[in-house]
Amino acid sequence: MAMPDPGCVREIRDNHGRRYRVGESPEVLIGRPRSSVLWQAWLPMAAVGVLQYGYGAAVPALMERNGWGLVGAMWLLAAWTVLQAGVGLPTAYLRDRHRIEPRQVMLVGAVLSALGLAVLAHSTDLVGALLGYALLGGTGAGLVYAACTSTVAKWYPEKMGRRVSAVTGAYAYGSVPFIVAAVVGLDAANLTLVLDAAAVVLFLLVAGPGLFFRDPPERWWPAEVDPREWALRNPARRMNPPAVREFSPAQAMQTRELPVMCLILLGAGAVSLFNAAFVVVYASGITAAAGVVALAAGLFAGVNGAGRALSMRISDRVGRCRTLAVVLAVQGLAQLVFAMSATSGSAGAVVVAAALAGLGGGGFYPIFASLAREYFGEESALEVHGVVYSAKAAGGVLGVGLAVLAVTAWGWAVAFAVAAVVSLAAARATGALQRPGLPRTLPLPRLPERTSEYAV
Repeated sequence: MAMPDPGCVREIRDNHGRRYRVGESPEVLIGRPRSSVLWQAWLPMAAVGVLQYGYGAAVPALMERNGWGLVGAMWLLAAWTVLQAGVGLPTAYLRDRHRIEPRQVMLVGAVLSALGLAVLAHSTDLVGALLGYALLGGTGAGLVYAACTSTVAKWYPEKMGRRVSAVTGAYAYGSVPFIVAAVVGLDAANLTLVLDAAAVVLFLLVAGPGLFFRDPPERWWPAEVDPREWALRNPARRMNPPAVREFSPAQAMQTRELPVMCLILLGAGAVSLFNAAFVVVYASGITAAAGVVALAAGLFAGVNGAGRALSMRISDRVGRCRTLAVVLAVQGLAQLVFAMSATSGSAGAVVVAAALAGLGGGGFYPIFASLAREYFGEESALEVHGVVYSAKAAGGVLGVGLAVLAVTAWGWAVAFAVAAVVSLAAARATGALQRPGLPRTLPLPRLPERTSEYAV
């Protein structure tokens, strides 16, 4: 591979003082256009997303074969979510501080994810499934998620939000074929064979592209885009200005905004995970038509993925926080429609609610990734976002583990009503977000002192 010419590499500063390394083309650095990085990340994300979004479709077959109750089956997914979300922060730390190559992360993630699915295929007891599917599979999926999103972000610094949202969208809608097939034809008799085959396919789709993952140089910027012109004239940049200064992760934790972002993601993620885990089980109780159940579950996952790119496009125009509030309000509305369907038994309402839940249940994830950069700066963005994303772990316990207890104790209508309150409260909390470092109120004007001219 040809080495870059040192003479063509230069450092540029924009009007905010940010530095950019300009001059090296992707063809020189990795021997191919950077669009290949996007597709190489898209395939693994579509594969590992089955572990989260496809699990709910496999729950009836798992319960039938293994003799599990609904509570045990769902707590397994809750544990998986804790590992998947929790591994993001240490991965970001190692990637930022020790420059671990994404290729290494991807290969380890491929092995662990495939092993987790294989253990689920053969284990009939919850302890074995917990050690395999939750511990190995959750960790592996988290590694793949972190490596794919961070690598795409590094190669597309001027289109970061849109490109990362396209990749994370595959994490949801990539599972649609598996969901539909599982609803229609998966049962206790063929469960082991199907999951074994899925484990092999998953490994190949993750490890194959992962072998070619490479990071660009630090602060790399595409030569065809003038960073100073981009910083001044990009409409999305004007609507969503950069951070006032660079915050370290420790400094970010001392602001009010980062804990608020974590709380919002906790609530939003809990409701989204509640829908992802239970949509097949719930829809199956409303209608016996497998086609309707498959339509509802497929719509939820498909719209969930597509809605991520849509939310980023809208937030580029109207602002991140405003879009975030609308997205969470739509998710809250979906829970109310679900609750209405629980009382009326309407299959059509279930399908409408699933589509709305998908639209609102995925769009907030890429917005938080962008807010981490626009609030706290570029240098520690991966670690700061890792802190925020780790709130999904608590959301899994709340939205899957505790939610299944609520469903069995209170019924579907009450559970969906509670989910609506949580999502709408998260939407309301977005009003507390403001870029750190800015004054929260304008200073009061100082009145002139009374002089003897005006004395009585």
